[in-house]
Amino acid sequence: SSAFAIMWLLVYVFVNLTTVTYLGALALHEILGIEVFYGILGLAIVAGVYSIYGGLVAVAWTDVIQVIFLVGGGLVTTFLALDAVSPGSVWEGFQVIYQYAADHFDMIIEQGTTFIPDGSGGEKDAFIDLPGLAVILGAMWLTNLGYWGFNQYIIQKGLAAKSVDEAKKGLIFAAFLKILIPLIVVIPGITAYVFFQEEAANPGFLENLLGKPMSEIGTILKSDEAYPWLLKNFVPTGIRGLAFAALVAAIVSSLASMINSTSTIFTIDIYRPLINKQASEKQLVKIGRFVALGALIISTLVAQPLLGGFDQVFQYIQEYTGLIYPGVAVVFAMGLFWKKATTKAAIAAALLTLPLGAGAKLLMPEMPFLLRMGYVFIALVTVASLFIYFDKSAEVPDDRAHSHDDFEEVTGRQGHKMAPLSDKVKNMMVRSAYLFGAGGLISLLVAIFGWNSLRSIGGEAFIFLATLLSMIGVVLYSNARSATADKHALRYDPDTFNTNIVFNLGALGVTLIVAILYALFW
Repeated sequence: SSAFAIMWLLVYVFVNLTTVTYLGALALHEILGIEVFYGILGLAIVAGVYSIYGGLVAVAWTDVIQVIFLVGGGLVTTFLALDAVSPGSVWEGFQVIYQYAADHFDMIIEQGTTFIPDGSGGEKDAFIDLPGLAVILGAMWLTNLGYWGFNQYIIQKGLAAKSVDEAKKGLIFAAFLKILIPLIVVIPGITAYVFFQEEAANPGFLENLLGKPMSEIGTILKSDEAYPWLLKNFVPTGIRGLAFAALVAAIVSSLASMINSTSTIFTIDIYRPLINKQASEKQLVKIGRFVALGALIISTLVAQPLLGGFDQVFQYIQEYTGLIYPGVAVVFAMGLFWKKATTKAAIAAALLTLPLGAGAKLLMPEMPFLLRMGYVFIALVTVASLFIYFDKSAEVPDDRAHSHDDFEEVTGRQGHKMAPLSDKVKNMMVRSAYLFGAGGLISLLVAIFGWNSLRSIGGEAFIFLATLLSMIGVVLYSNARSATADKHALRYDPDTFNTNIVFNLGALGVTLIVAILYALFW
């Protein structure tokens, strides 16, 4: 727990806080001309005051308000940009940019076919950032599990919900909002690319289109500058103000949530258990505020030097959080769902995560980071499974394994011991285990026999998928058939995962939309 807490703190300070402040300052610079450092400083001060004294309630309400304006402003920006491409018809504008930059719409990128700016004036293979099939079948799910499933910054919103059902509704709503991202972020970016390609082919194109000199129009030196450039040049003043205010609010809100998470992780997972076990709530709040302030100061000082050379800061976020996400997924998933998972296995996986990730990056710098994550995941699953198999020191009969004592110790409330699984549930778990195992075997066979033909589109993804499916099968079978468990195993009620018709329809809708998008833009 402490090892992961320290790693999370490093990620929040040197990845999350730095990138959000830098991107926000970049937008302020593009739209208002404010120097990047002063933009970083201003955003940090506002977010610090807001989060330290406002708390999670202020963060939640700001999130609700700003998302309306952010999505609305994003849709308006997309509409106006496409309308400028082909006046009078947004659909025709979309067709024009699709014909002009069809390769930018490819969702599965083949190695050596598409090149993008590298942030240093040159180009790099887009496969390095988005390695083909790994985006959907490979290690991208490690990033998604780590960020959306086990990240305190995200989970705190679900924990603040009135009930589990409310949290599930929020999850589905967030999924639909996520689907809008290509429309309000990717399409405007491609549109800006098309504008500058046309300007390069026909000098004076942008001046004629916008009716002002290039000195006012400005240029785009990095991909991260595309959206604020469009906002400045194509959105009318009033709407631009609302969209800009929403953008700043989103930045400040994200910073505030991250600051809140940083102080929570330090006080709950480090300060109280390791430094002062008798700390009162008042002391924890005070310490948390000092930690939040320190994190802000550090991120403010390192943001520009650390990120100034990147073309897309988002890739920096993905790559460096990817150093710990394999371990996060292994430790949390096994701890939650495998009753035989042991403390030693969790510690081993946690301690090896960063060295393996950093070592893979140093030894294989040209390998796409998503593929490196996948190989680290396989190594951690193997190590953790070996510890679980050989370490019997905490193994007890299944009916004696429960976590209600730990629950009572941590929360001060009396827990309860769940009833044993029925034969019906156990048989269902075994059947599911066979299905997952078969899926893992098929994925492995595809990887082996299709290696040469699939290598250029990230065929390693099938190896990672085979590992995931096989591991799920092992966990299900072990939970159903084993008569023993780790004495600290989490006993949960399977009914916790029941969903209603609204959730199921929403999940089906999201799945269908994503499947259609991949089919159209493969």
